[in-house]
Amino acid sequence: MVTTATTSATEARAGIATYRDVLALPRVGALSLTGFLVRIPASAAAITVTLHVVLGLGHGYAAAGAVGAANTIGMALGAPLLGRLIDRRGLRPVLVLTTCAEIGFWSAAPWLPYPALLAGALLGGLLALPVYSVIRQAIAALVPTERRRPAYALDSMSVELSYILGPAIGTALAVGVSTTVAMIAVGAGYALGGVALCLLNPPTRAEAPRDVRRETGPIAEWLTPQLVATLLATTAAAAVIFGSELGVVAALQSSGQAGLIGVVIGAWCLSSLVGGYLYGTAQRSRSLYALVAALGLATLPVALGGPWWTFALLLVPAGLACAPSLTASADTVAALAPERVRGLVTGLQGSAITLGAAFGAPLAGALIDAFSPAAAIATAGLVGVAMAGVAALVARR
Repeated sequence: MVTTATTSATEARAGIATYRDVLALPRVGALSLTGFLVRIPASAAAITVTLHVVLGLGHGYAAAGAVGAANTIGMALGAPLLGRLIDRRGLRPVLVLTTCAEIGFWSAAPWLPYPALLAGALLGGLLALPVYSVIRQAIAALVPTERRRPAYALDSMSVELSYILGPAIGTALAVGVSTTVAMIAVGAGYALGGVALCLLNPPTRAEAPRDVRRETGPIAEWLTPQLVATLLATTAAAAVIFGSELGVVAALQSSGQAGLIGVVIGAWCLSSLVGGYLYGTAQRSRSLYALVAALGLATLPVALGGPWWTFALLLVPAGLACAPSLTASADTVAALAPERVRGLVTGLQGSAITLGAAFGAPLAGALIDAFSPAAAIATAGLVGVAMAGVAALVARR
């Protein structure tokens, strides 16, 4: 027993040292802190807009969902375009453009009528501050290949923390003060984050910058079957996460346990943090397709949940696979993306996550209305397993 305890303590120290070594790399610590702070308003945006449409404008949740869908479509279309613009013109011009767009949208949004808000959400998505893709690109440029897995794991854990804080802050301001104040606060957060990223100006290419306007090359040279499979697996992971989340929320709400939704989701996020930490310190990487399949399989038992504490416990295995799946996705994309199109490919990865959310949540909602939350959760898990299998077959070409 003493030997086991000593081994565990040694592994814990080794794990901490792994992340300490990554953060000690030049500019990586500042990048990690900036990325975490900028993601807080980004994670608060969706719930803030939803509550504004429902509480501030007096529309239903269907109308709020339409605004969210418009923003999602805009982001899915805009991410690769902004990524390619980064490849061609550099990071700072894109940050200036998108930061100004965020300030314009969030300054006007609280006073827009619903039709204008719907159109603004689409345009705002097209020019959304590319926080996630910029951080992933910068990690690929700043971190040596052999240390990228713990670096991406650290980034995934940062995302989990921001999703614990952001929606809670947005909800507290919208409900406790007003939706107008909440939206202005989100806009101010985006403005500060954009300025911070502009000042930091992290590199997005490991090699020396040069004229890349004609460097894209034939699409078949970089859009390989392996990259297509990676994007498909990424979409699958996002579909499982967002679909099962909606199913859990619906199950708790329909059973009169809505007040404990935050506790359950918090337990899920904490287990994902643990999974990301363990994956980042593991001796070797795991197959992205196996991780996404494991995420889908671990989600299936969640459909059996009843009381809130059973959901919290059943979500632990699925949570342990969340951050590792997204970490493996980012690590694989970084390995497959040529320097000359890294921004474009990283934008495609962001679109894959967005499309997974846009596919998983509506599918789960339809199943909740037609059958039950349990059916939605089980289907999300099965879809993840099936899509991971298809992605693995594509990668074998």
